[in-house]
Amino acid sequence: MTPSPWWDKARHADRKPFLDARAAILRAVRDWFAGQGFTEVEPAMLVASPGAETHIEAFEVDGRYLHTSPEFAMKRLLAAGETRIFYLGKTWRRGETGPLHAPEFTMLEWYRAGAPYEAIMDDCVEVARVAARAANAAMLRWRDKSCDPFTAAERITVRQAFAELSPIELPSDGDAFSAAIVKHVEPNLGDGALTLLTEYPIAEAALARPCPHDASVAERFELYACGVELANGFGELTDPVEQRRRLVAAMEEKQKRYGKRWPIDEEFLAALAHMPPSSGVALGFDRLVMLATGARHINDVLWTPQG
Repeated sequence: MTPSPWWDKARHADRKPFLDARAAILRAVRDWFAGQGFTEVEPAMLVASPGAETHIEAFEVDGRYLHTSPEFAMKRLLAAGETRIFYLGKTWRRGETGPLHAPEFTMLEWYRAGAPYEAIMDDCVEVARVAARAANAAMLRWRDKSCDPFTAAERITVRQAFAELSPIELPSDGDAFSAAIVKHVEPNLGDGALTLLTEYPIAEAALARPCPHDASVAERFELYACGVELANGFGELTDPVEQRRRLVAAMEEKQKRYGKRWPIDEEFLAALAHMPPSSGVALGFDRLVMLATGARHINDVLWTPQG
């Protein structure tokens, strides 16, 4: 049976509680950032180069791209002198569909100049709490799992996670690492309490700086709730020479695998030389709304879903 369109009155009525909660969470999140002294910014959405990711596919429009993240533009704003900025708006990634994915989605991304990445981790925990309060939710929920955002968040390194949660050792190959994380580690994170997975291998953190205590791992973390990845953050790499090397390597791998590559963002690399030490994170706003409301599919929390 073909499902009714999203604008069908009965279907819209079923989704209305989720959408009302989304609006309340949106207001609460913006208020929280204002209270923290952040400025909301509006980067251009059509860009010359959409990102650094090997495996992400972007929408191309007349020789430019819809951004897959506002990261490069926001880092240029940090170089220009901004110190606390956030973006809450649309982002696009081709081919990403499913219960937790939509090709057009809402991203919450923010940066603190001069702050360690632990401060951004603390921000993530508080944003999850803000969302839960706005939705009048005592717990975050996804399928058969629940997570109390108000209890102390857990922190575990990638190395510890493989030692404690995975039947296999931490792989060195990138594909094997990604597959093992998804299969063995992610399902066990954020069960009962928010979990911050930290210190990714340096090869899995193209935009993050090395940890000062161990150069083989990076200041990269991900936030999990109920086995769902909510956010991906970094202590930001500001070395333009090293960043160029990593971007070139990522695009060479993209060409090898998919027969295409994105242009290197030369303006971004030029700005890095002027960017202060900073930390930042991107959080999937739609996913956060889903977990705060108990929605079963991302389309439940999108005002005008594509399907």
